[in-house]
Amino acid sequence: MKITDVKCAVIASSPVIRITTDEGITGWSQIETPKPYLQPIVLQLKSWLVGQDPVNVERVVKRIRVRGGFKPFGAAVSAIEIALWDIAGKAANLPVYRLMGGKVRDQVRTYRTLYHNEAGVKHTPDDYRRWAEYGMALEGGFTMFKLPTSFHSSMVRDFPDFHYGAVQHDAPFPYPHKGLLSEDGFNHMVACVRAAKETLGSRHGLAVDAGPGFLVHDALRFAKAVEDLHLLWIEDMITGDYVPHVSAHNYREVTPHTTTPIHTGEQIYLRQNFKELIETRAVDVIGPDPCDVGGIAELKWIAEYADLHGIAMAPHGTANGIFGLASLIQVCATLPDNLIAFEYPARFEPFWYDITEGFDGMPVRNGLIDVPDRPGLGVELIAAKARKYLSEGDADFFD
Repeated sequence: MKITDVKCAVIASSPVIRITTDEGITGWSQIETPKPYLQPIVLQLKSWLVGQDPVNVERVVKRIRVRGGFKPFGAAVSAIEIALWDIAGKAANLPVYRLMGGKVRDQVRTYRTLYHNEAGVKHTPDDYRRWAEYGMALEGGFTMFKLPTSFHSSMVRDFPDFHYGAVQHDAPFPYPHKGLLSEDGFNHMVACVRAAKETLGSRHGLAVDAGPGFLVHDALRFAKAVEDLHLLWIEDMITGDYVPHVSAHNYREVTPHTTTPIHTGEQIYLRQNFKELIETRAVDVIGPDPCDVGGIAELKWIAEYADLHGIAMAPHGTANGIFGLASLIQVCATLPDNLIAFEYPARFEPFWYDITEGFDGMPVRNGLIDVPDRPGLGVELIAAKARKYLSEGDADFFD
């Protein structure tokens, strides 16, 4: 089998990858919704791929792995790797999980990140109580939620003098704030998180997405202040989303000194860049994103290595779309018992269920998803229904 073409179309701001072969098998995948600008990055890899045998996934990915980097620049390589696994599964008439060692669980647990604008609330303790009530009423019966707050939210702008840095209202990149928290800002943040967890109660787990942006001593102070809340983890306080480095040494100044689990890793590309975090136990939980880390085989390798070192796994995936959801289900079915849950890709429009085959609507029940046995990733884009969502420049995507 040979790859004959690589195409990428932007549908509702999400780059969708289509890899075709000379045997009529098509592989699909997707890049995070907020990254339409990566379309040309995918297409410039075409010449490195055409003519290669797609079922030799590692051999093909080795040709392009050098062309990736920390978030967002590992996404093109990652998405291509996932589409190759889709082809390999279809060629063998097997679900991808069967090609990755087989499943160790029939259902995978997923957690829901819930943004304040979705719940229609702001950043006061009363708003955080309403946030928790909204989450518990969501379809799917989610048992775990992640709360964006502090530097990972508009709290920096909404609460006067939250920190001692300059507030940026027009930053050209996400989560630009960093610096020393004011005492009032710190106390307000803790009160909000406490209100959310007390509303959720003990039957619903709460993770907190708080950065990046914390100084080390504030990170430790925050983690210790919420130790009694039994949080799932605090995520990305020091480094994280769109930060092009790891800084494991800073996390080592926090993690050993608190009982609150510390989490990071969504922006990291490749296993090599998780090595210090894992081997020095700089964090308790890691969260690579299959659509940024280099693909699903890369994520599985990292999970296995983390398990050897007693570190838990909670993969990122908030905006990975319907193909990202399919890939997370497949790989998480194969992960060792250090898997907590993966982040549900909630940030895509309902019409995706109409233009694809594979899911009968939103698949979460009681916070769990049944692992499907369909070949490949188990999801197919329906050309006849998806064409109307293509831009004029992508009109030949299905040709």
